Amino acid sequence: MTDAPPPAAPPAGVPAAAPANPGKTLGIVALILSILPFQLIGIILGFVALNQSKKAGQKNGVAVAAIVIGFIFIVIGIIVSIIVAVSGAALFGGLVDVCSQLGPGTWDVDGVVYTCG
Repeated sequence: MTDAPPPAAPPAGVPAAAPANPGKTLGIVALILSILPFQLIGIILGFVALNQSKKAGQKNGVAVAAIVIGFIFIVIGIIVSIIVAVSGAALFGGLVDVCSQLGPGTWDVDGVVYTCG
C-alpha cells in the first residue's frame, strides 16, 4: 500500500475563493416573486436578501433588481386598476342613464339590447 502525496498548495499569487454570498439565493427567489403577481412579497424578500449580503460585505444586484421590478409592477398594477375602475364606472353610469330614460323592460337601441329592471 502506497501513501498518496498530500495535495499541493495553490501557487503563490492565486486569490482564494470568494466567500459565499448569503443573500444570493434569496435574491433570486425575490426576483422571481417580483415578476410573478407576488410583488409585495418579492420586495420584502429583496430587502432581506440585500441586508444579508451587506452584512457579509458583498453586493447583491439580483436583490436590487427584485426590489426595483417589484415597485415598477406595483405602480403599473395601480394604474391599470384605476383605468379599469374608471372605465367600469363610466360604462355602468351610462347604463343607469339609459334605463332612467327608457324605463323598465327590454329595449333595443341602435342594435344594443338594454334590460332595465
